[in-house]
Amino acid sequence: MDKEHLKMLAGNPKFITGIYNYCDRWCERCPFTSRCMNFAIANEQFPDQESSDIYNEAFWRKLSETFQVTLDLLKEAAEREGIDLDSLDVEEVAEEERLNDELAKNHQCCRAAKVYAKMVDNWFDSASDLFGQKEDELNSKVQLDLPNADPAGIAASFEDAVQVIRWYQHQIYIKLMRAIRGRMREEPEILEEFPKDSDGSAKVALIGIDRSMAAWGEIRNHFLVREDVSLDMLGHLDRLRRTAEKVFPAARSFIRPGFDKIDLNS
Repeated sequence: MDKEHLKMLAGNPKFITGIYNYCDRWCERCPFTSRCMNFAIANEQFPDQESSDIYNEAFWRKLSETFQVTLDLLKEAAEREGIDLDSLDVEEVAEEERLNDELAKNHQCCRAAKVYAKMVDNWFDSASDLFGQKEDELNSKVQLDLPNADPAGIAASFEDAVQVIRWYQHQIYIKLMRAIRGRMREEPEILEEFPKDSDGSAKVALIGIDRSMAAWGEIRNHFLVREDVSLDMLGHLDRLRRTAEKVFPAARSFIRPGFDKIDLNS
């Protein structure tokens, strides 16, 4: 990929500007992949399993080329704006970012999200026998061919719940970290009238929490013998959700490009 091709993609009106900034990266389930420039670039650069294999040298070579082109475009943009990138104190910036990371990691939202990710691992580790029992139960229903039974549908809903939980397990933490760090960099007096990037990141985290809670509700229906644990999980997520909404009161109303519609009546 070269700079001119990247510029051409950026200028293509079919792509929704910035849609990839506030998504959950679950491209397989996204209805907007045809309008996402990041998805188009990824398909061009890594079109097959071999080229997208992180253990393949070709993957890292392509990734390095993409980063270099992006860096070149960044330098061009800086020159147009009269910004001298070489004058920046890299060590000072790195130290500031490190301090912000430490502050974000110790924020109550990020700590709770980190705990949740560990809780999920612990639950799946302890529930391995239950998964086998559930499989045997569904296989028995298939063999018995009971009326009004839908073992295939039950299996699909169960598998979907597991996938949702696993997908957002760590992403909630990552998005909240981005939101907290972003809020540290934002200037309230300048951005007061504009949507804040931190609210956008927080909204993605909240959506992940919402979907995870729905998935845990489904898991609870399947494993009533572990109801106490699933209720603990739901309680923890609910507290995290309410805390995040308090810290980012405008997050729910943030309009994500492509995903959210603007309410003209508000």
